[in-house]
Amino acid sequence: MTESIILKDINHFVTDFFKKNISAEYVFHDYQHTLNVVHSALEIAENSGLESSDLELITIAAWFHDTGYIKGSDGHEARSCEIARAYLTNLKYPESRIAQIEGCIMATKLPQTPQNFMEQILGDADMSHLGKRSYWDRCERIRQELQLTKGISMNDEEWVDFEITFLQNHRYHTPVAQSLYDDRKQKYIKQLKELKHEQDLKNTLTINELADRIKAKEDKKKEKEKEKVSRGVETMFRTTYRTHISLSTSADNKAHIMLSINTIVLSLAVSNLVVKFQDNHRFILPTIVLVAVCLISMVFATLATRPKITEGKVTKEAILQRKANLLFFGNYYNMKLEEFHWGMMEMLKDDDFLYTAMTRDLYFLGVVLGKKYRYLSICYDIFMYGLIFAVLSFAVVFIA
Repeated sequence: MTESIILKDINHFVTDFFKKNISAEYVFHDYQHTLNVVHSALEIAENSGLESSDLELITIAAWFHDTGYIKGSDGHEARSCEIARAYLTNLKYPESRIAQIEGCIMATKLPQTPQNFMEQILGDADMSHLGKRSYWDRCERIRQELQLTKGISMNDEEWVDFEITFLQNHRYHTPVAQSLYDDRKQKYIKQLKELKHEQDLKNTLTINELADRIKAKEDKKKEKEKEKVSRGVETMFRTTYRTHISLSTSADNKAHIMLSINTIVLSLAVSNLVVKFQDNHRFILPTIVLVAVCLISMVFATLATRPKITEGKVTKEAILQRKANLLFFGNYYNMKLEEFHWGMMEMLKDDDFLYTAMTRDLYFLGVVLGKKYRYLSICYDIFMYGLIFAVLSFAVVFIA
């Protein structure tokens, strides 16, 4: 089985596994948490320069790392290893790599004690929510889960103390995770300490209300920052898109010119020279050269303008993992309107997702332009040098 098929099958298996086997009481350790860990593990691994084979390994470990919650939280890491081993053994996955996957899963056990770099990556991915914007939501979910599954109930003051202690004792292992999440985690520690001293905390204000208050402050600050950079960003994207479109239009015009010129030359050659073959056989070879030059030039001019057919559909998983690009029609023309609308709303809610999609769109526009101009360059070279050779061939025939 190829890498993409293995990961696709595991994705479907784990998705179905959570729906059927994991209790709804686990409001934090749910499918969304697993999906977030998969995304974070890939983000850390890719930025760390891991090879594709190691990316596959870390992704598999991320998918399976919480499947052991089928029988509760206690000892779930070992059960997750058993589930992963049974599934991968059935696929005849290499034993040495299964052992590595088990090591990565066990590295998520608290307190984390990873033994190698791969285990450090998954350990950091499992705790990545501590340094993401989703912290407050996931924070409250953990509190609810402890109450639902273990009967552990904390008031707001106790919970804030618990979170401060946990965040202060936690350390990210990999340099990439430290650069991605540490700053925001330290910001949350500071905010929690501020909450601890607020008078409202001693009243009946809940952690959700406190979180909403912090989010409101962050949103206001974020809006001010957006106003400073949005115009420059918009101008940059608008100018770049306009440049790409202009270059693409120019390439298409050049290709059409070559098609027109070669069509005219070809029609003149066929109508005026072929009829003279019976009277003068010496024209055969130069004419063949001229026709070949025109035909080959037309092939490359056609390749420069030929549209590429794409699948036209983006999966929900790709959108949730922020890897989709819904700005190009070729990626969504086979999607249903409801799916496309939901995907666009997800993109518009997340600036990073939107800018990433626009950046990818620009990249692939550049790739297409590169192919267009490469084919055009070959086309013009063939036409220029081929025409010179054909004219010299006719000159030799006439002189002889």
